[in-house]
Amino acid sequence: MGETPDHDCNKTTAGKPDHAPFVGHKVIQKYLKTLDLSPGVYRMLDAQGRVLYVGKARNLRRRVSSYARPTGHSDRIAKMVSETASMMFLTTKTETEALLLEQNLIKQLKPHYNVLLRDDKSFPYILLAKEHPFAQIRKHRGRRKGKGSYFGPFASAGAVNRTLNQLQKVFLLRNCSDSVFNGRTRPCLLYQIKRCSGPCVGKISQEDYAALVQDAEQFLQGKTRGVQEALARQMAQASEALEFERAAVMRDRINALTQVQSAQGINPRVTREADVIALHMEGGQACVQVFFIRAHQNWGNRDFYPRTGAGAGESEILEAFIGQFYANKTPARLLLLSHPIENPDLMQEALSQKADRKVALVVPKRGEKAELVENAERNARESLARRMAESASQARLLAGLATAFGLERPPDRIEVYDNSHIQGAHAVGAMIVAGPDGFMKSQYRKFNIKDTALVPGDDFGMMKEVLSRRFKRLQKEDPDRQGGNWPDLLLIDGGAGQVSAVHSVLCELGVSDVPVIGVAKGLDRDAGKEEFHRMGARPFALRHNDPVLYFIQRLRDEAHRFAIGTHRAKRSKSISATPLDEVPGVGAARKRALLTHFGSATAVSRAGLSDLKAVEGISGKLAQQLYDFFHERS
Repeated sequence: MGETPDHDCNKTTAGKPDHAPFVGHKVIQKYLKTLDLSPGVYRMLDAQGRVLYVGKARNLRRRVSSYARPTGHSDRIAKMVSETASMMFLTTKTETEALLLEQNLIKQLKPHYNVLLRDDKSFPYILLAKEHPFAQIRKHRGRRKGKGSYFGPFASAGAVNRTLNQLQKVFLLRNCSDSVFNGRTRPCLLYQIKRCSGPCVGKISQEDYAALVQDAEQFLQGKTRGVQEALARQMAQASEALEFERAAVMRDRINALTQVQSAQGINPRVTREADVIALHMEGGQACVQVFFIRAHQNWGNRDFYPRTGAGAGESEILEAFIGQFYANKTPARLLLLSHPIENPDLMQEALSQKADRKVALVVPKRGEKAELVENAERNARESLARRMAESASQARLLAGLATAFGLERPPDRIEVYDNSHIQGAHAVGAMIVAGPDGFMKSQYRKFNIKDTALVPGDDFGMMKEVLSRRFKRLQKEDPDRQGGNWPDLLLIDGGAGQVSAVHSVLCELGVSDVPVIGVAKGLDRDAGKEEFHRMGARPFALRHNDPVLYFIQRLRDEAHRFAIGTHRAKRSKSISATPLDEVPGVGAARKRALLTHFGSATAVSRAGLSDLKAVEGISGKLAQQLYDFFHERS
């Protein structure tokens, strides 16, 4: 295909320094005179001031002196020392504080030679919310602010949803919000299909409903035998009383309960509560599997692929993973590990402080606990094998992409852009990112179109605004392009017009070395007939069955999906907005109280001052503010 043409604008390259600064072990030796025997955290920086490594130490002087030797290091440490031009230090009162500070700095700074947990999302829980006389069962994420019983963590939203679905069949608890509950006048569909006991319309007494809530709590606490025996007794009693319909309901509930248990897979008999953490390494890559055991039940597992810090060992990787994983999570009382870590006592003390109770770390050798770890290790091995196979396939696609578009090398970071709007309303821009590991969803970005001077539906203008904001921010935050956030290729949903718009923006910003490809639908807008546009070159197409074409279609479709989803969310928010959102001092709770009391925002706007003061949670001052707001507008 030939090389992709450069942009027709001046290209500037930063000049290199005339001489390199001092680096290596001799630089580190100079710091030893200033250090004492305190615990703390140290940072190693290169000549450009980038953080290479963050470490903790029980004794800073002794630890740093180990780097000051000219020989005796592993290849990884030797390379890191050879790049070190300066160091920074923070002393702490205890080594435990140093450990916690180290993990926070690693997550913040992402040094090249540190092990880094790249996926750090929160996990969902099941909540039995008890702020209402009839408790609600639902999925919960985030802080535990509401009154009720929390059960988890579960490995994924899917695991929670499956469990909730079966629990509704067994215990018939409501999942509707309090406002929906209070507004019901007849049973909903869930009651009709026997997923709810209908407390909203008096189909069950508060006492009997409380008994169902208690049974659900016992089951989620692992006391499954008592719940099953009680249901079996009720089924037998109903059968003896010739109440066959009620007996059938009990039978269905028992079957649903059995399905919950079978869906949870391996349910340990001895281990009541544990997080099982197993590591497998191969080919310089690592996979960590975490299984959540609660109330003798397996509540799912999740795989993680931490960055290995340019060649760290198993003990260091597992210790770093544990420290970062539990930075925003509460650990189980027992952590079952596949490998010993470097500082088990220190990690145990830090986790115990965080959980405000004792946390034990164990590497089991026999029995049920060892079987749990062995199962997790097998899952880690199989997950890593699948990921490596996918990465090899992805690498072939990226190489094919480079060949098709004449790139110098396969791109490490592809950014794909798309816009979404309806006749110019609720316009948004969307950016997705892909690379050697597939879609990088944590890097996705959305852009609310802010330029009020744009003609509604001006796709070219929208694309200009999005790209301008994106690259101005890149130039501000990462001018040296060392943070890994600069794209190697831009894919734009559109033809020559969109490519020209992007080209003009990049030229204005002095960016001339990022290739831009426009992906336009071909004849009849059929998939498979796409045309590709580049600045200064004729459009071309790929053959119909080319894997690279399918790859580009997936990228474009993902960008389109993300853009449409972002647009719909913005539109829904706009539709649900009320004039109350504009009143200073009226947050979500007070807005809810006003709407519940008056029924609508229109009724609030027409209410008298005395009526506004009668609403619970609305002070006299705020009532006056509300009254003035609406009557000054009218």
